[in-house]
Amino acid sequence: MSDSQSAELTALLVAWQAGSAEASDALMRAVYGELRKMARRQLANEGRPDPVLQTTVLVHEAFLRFDVARIDWRSRRQFFALASRAMRQFLVDSARRLNAEKRGGGALHVGLDGVAANGAKAVELLAFDEALRQLEAHGERKVRVVELRLIAGLTIDETAAALDISAATVERDLAFGKAWIRRALDRRASDRSTRSP
Repeated sequence: MSDSQSAELTALLVAWQAGSAEASDALMRAVYGELRKMARRQLANEGRPDPVLQTTVLVHEAFLRFDVARIDWRSRRQFFALASRAMRQFLVDSARRLNAEKRGGGALHVGLDGVAANGAKAVELLAFDEALRQLEAHGERKVRVVELRLIAGLTIDETAAALDISAATVERDLAFGKAWIRRALDRRASDRSTRSP
């Protein structure tokens, strides 16, 4: 996206915040394709597909979850970072709802190595979300890197641009975040096995 397109998107975000329905519609048209790609990446990480959580639904739910009035819109990168978080939260809320309906059945999963992770160990999305929340104690940026890389499926360079950091910093944060989450999930699995009769 060119600088002028990015500036135009930022202007639409500011107008949307001011309550312009026209800006909201124009914004959705401008970002819909990219949001669908992000949603497909997130849904590709599920261990068990759920017909309710289709790409279009995930895009619209994420868009509706923005607290437009409370966000100081600054850039296209910020918008897509927040969209990624909104999608993750929707998937987590859906997993909680499914688990409440049928304990353990229908749990969503995410691959720790990201989209199309060739045979990577899949972990329950709720456990992954809990581990991400705990990782935040080691730095919010590390969590944002993991969300954008593993959940939204952005490349190293796209993640670096979204967070305004270097690609090397993304790689370091990602390595730390993945290792930390794996240890947290292994501890959780170990705790479960020692509690089992």
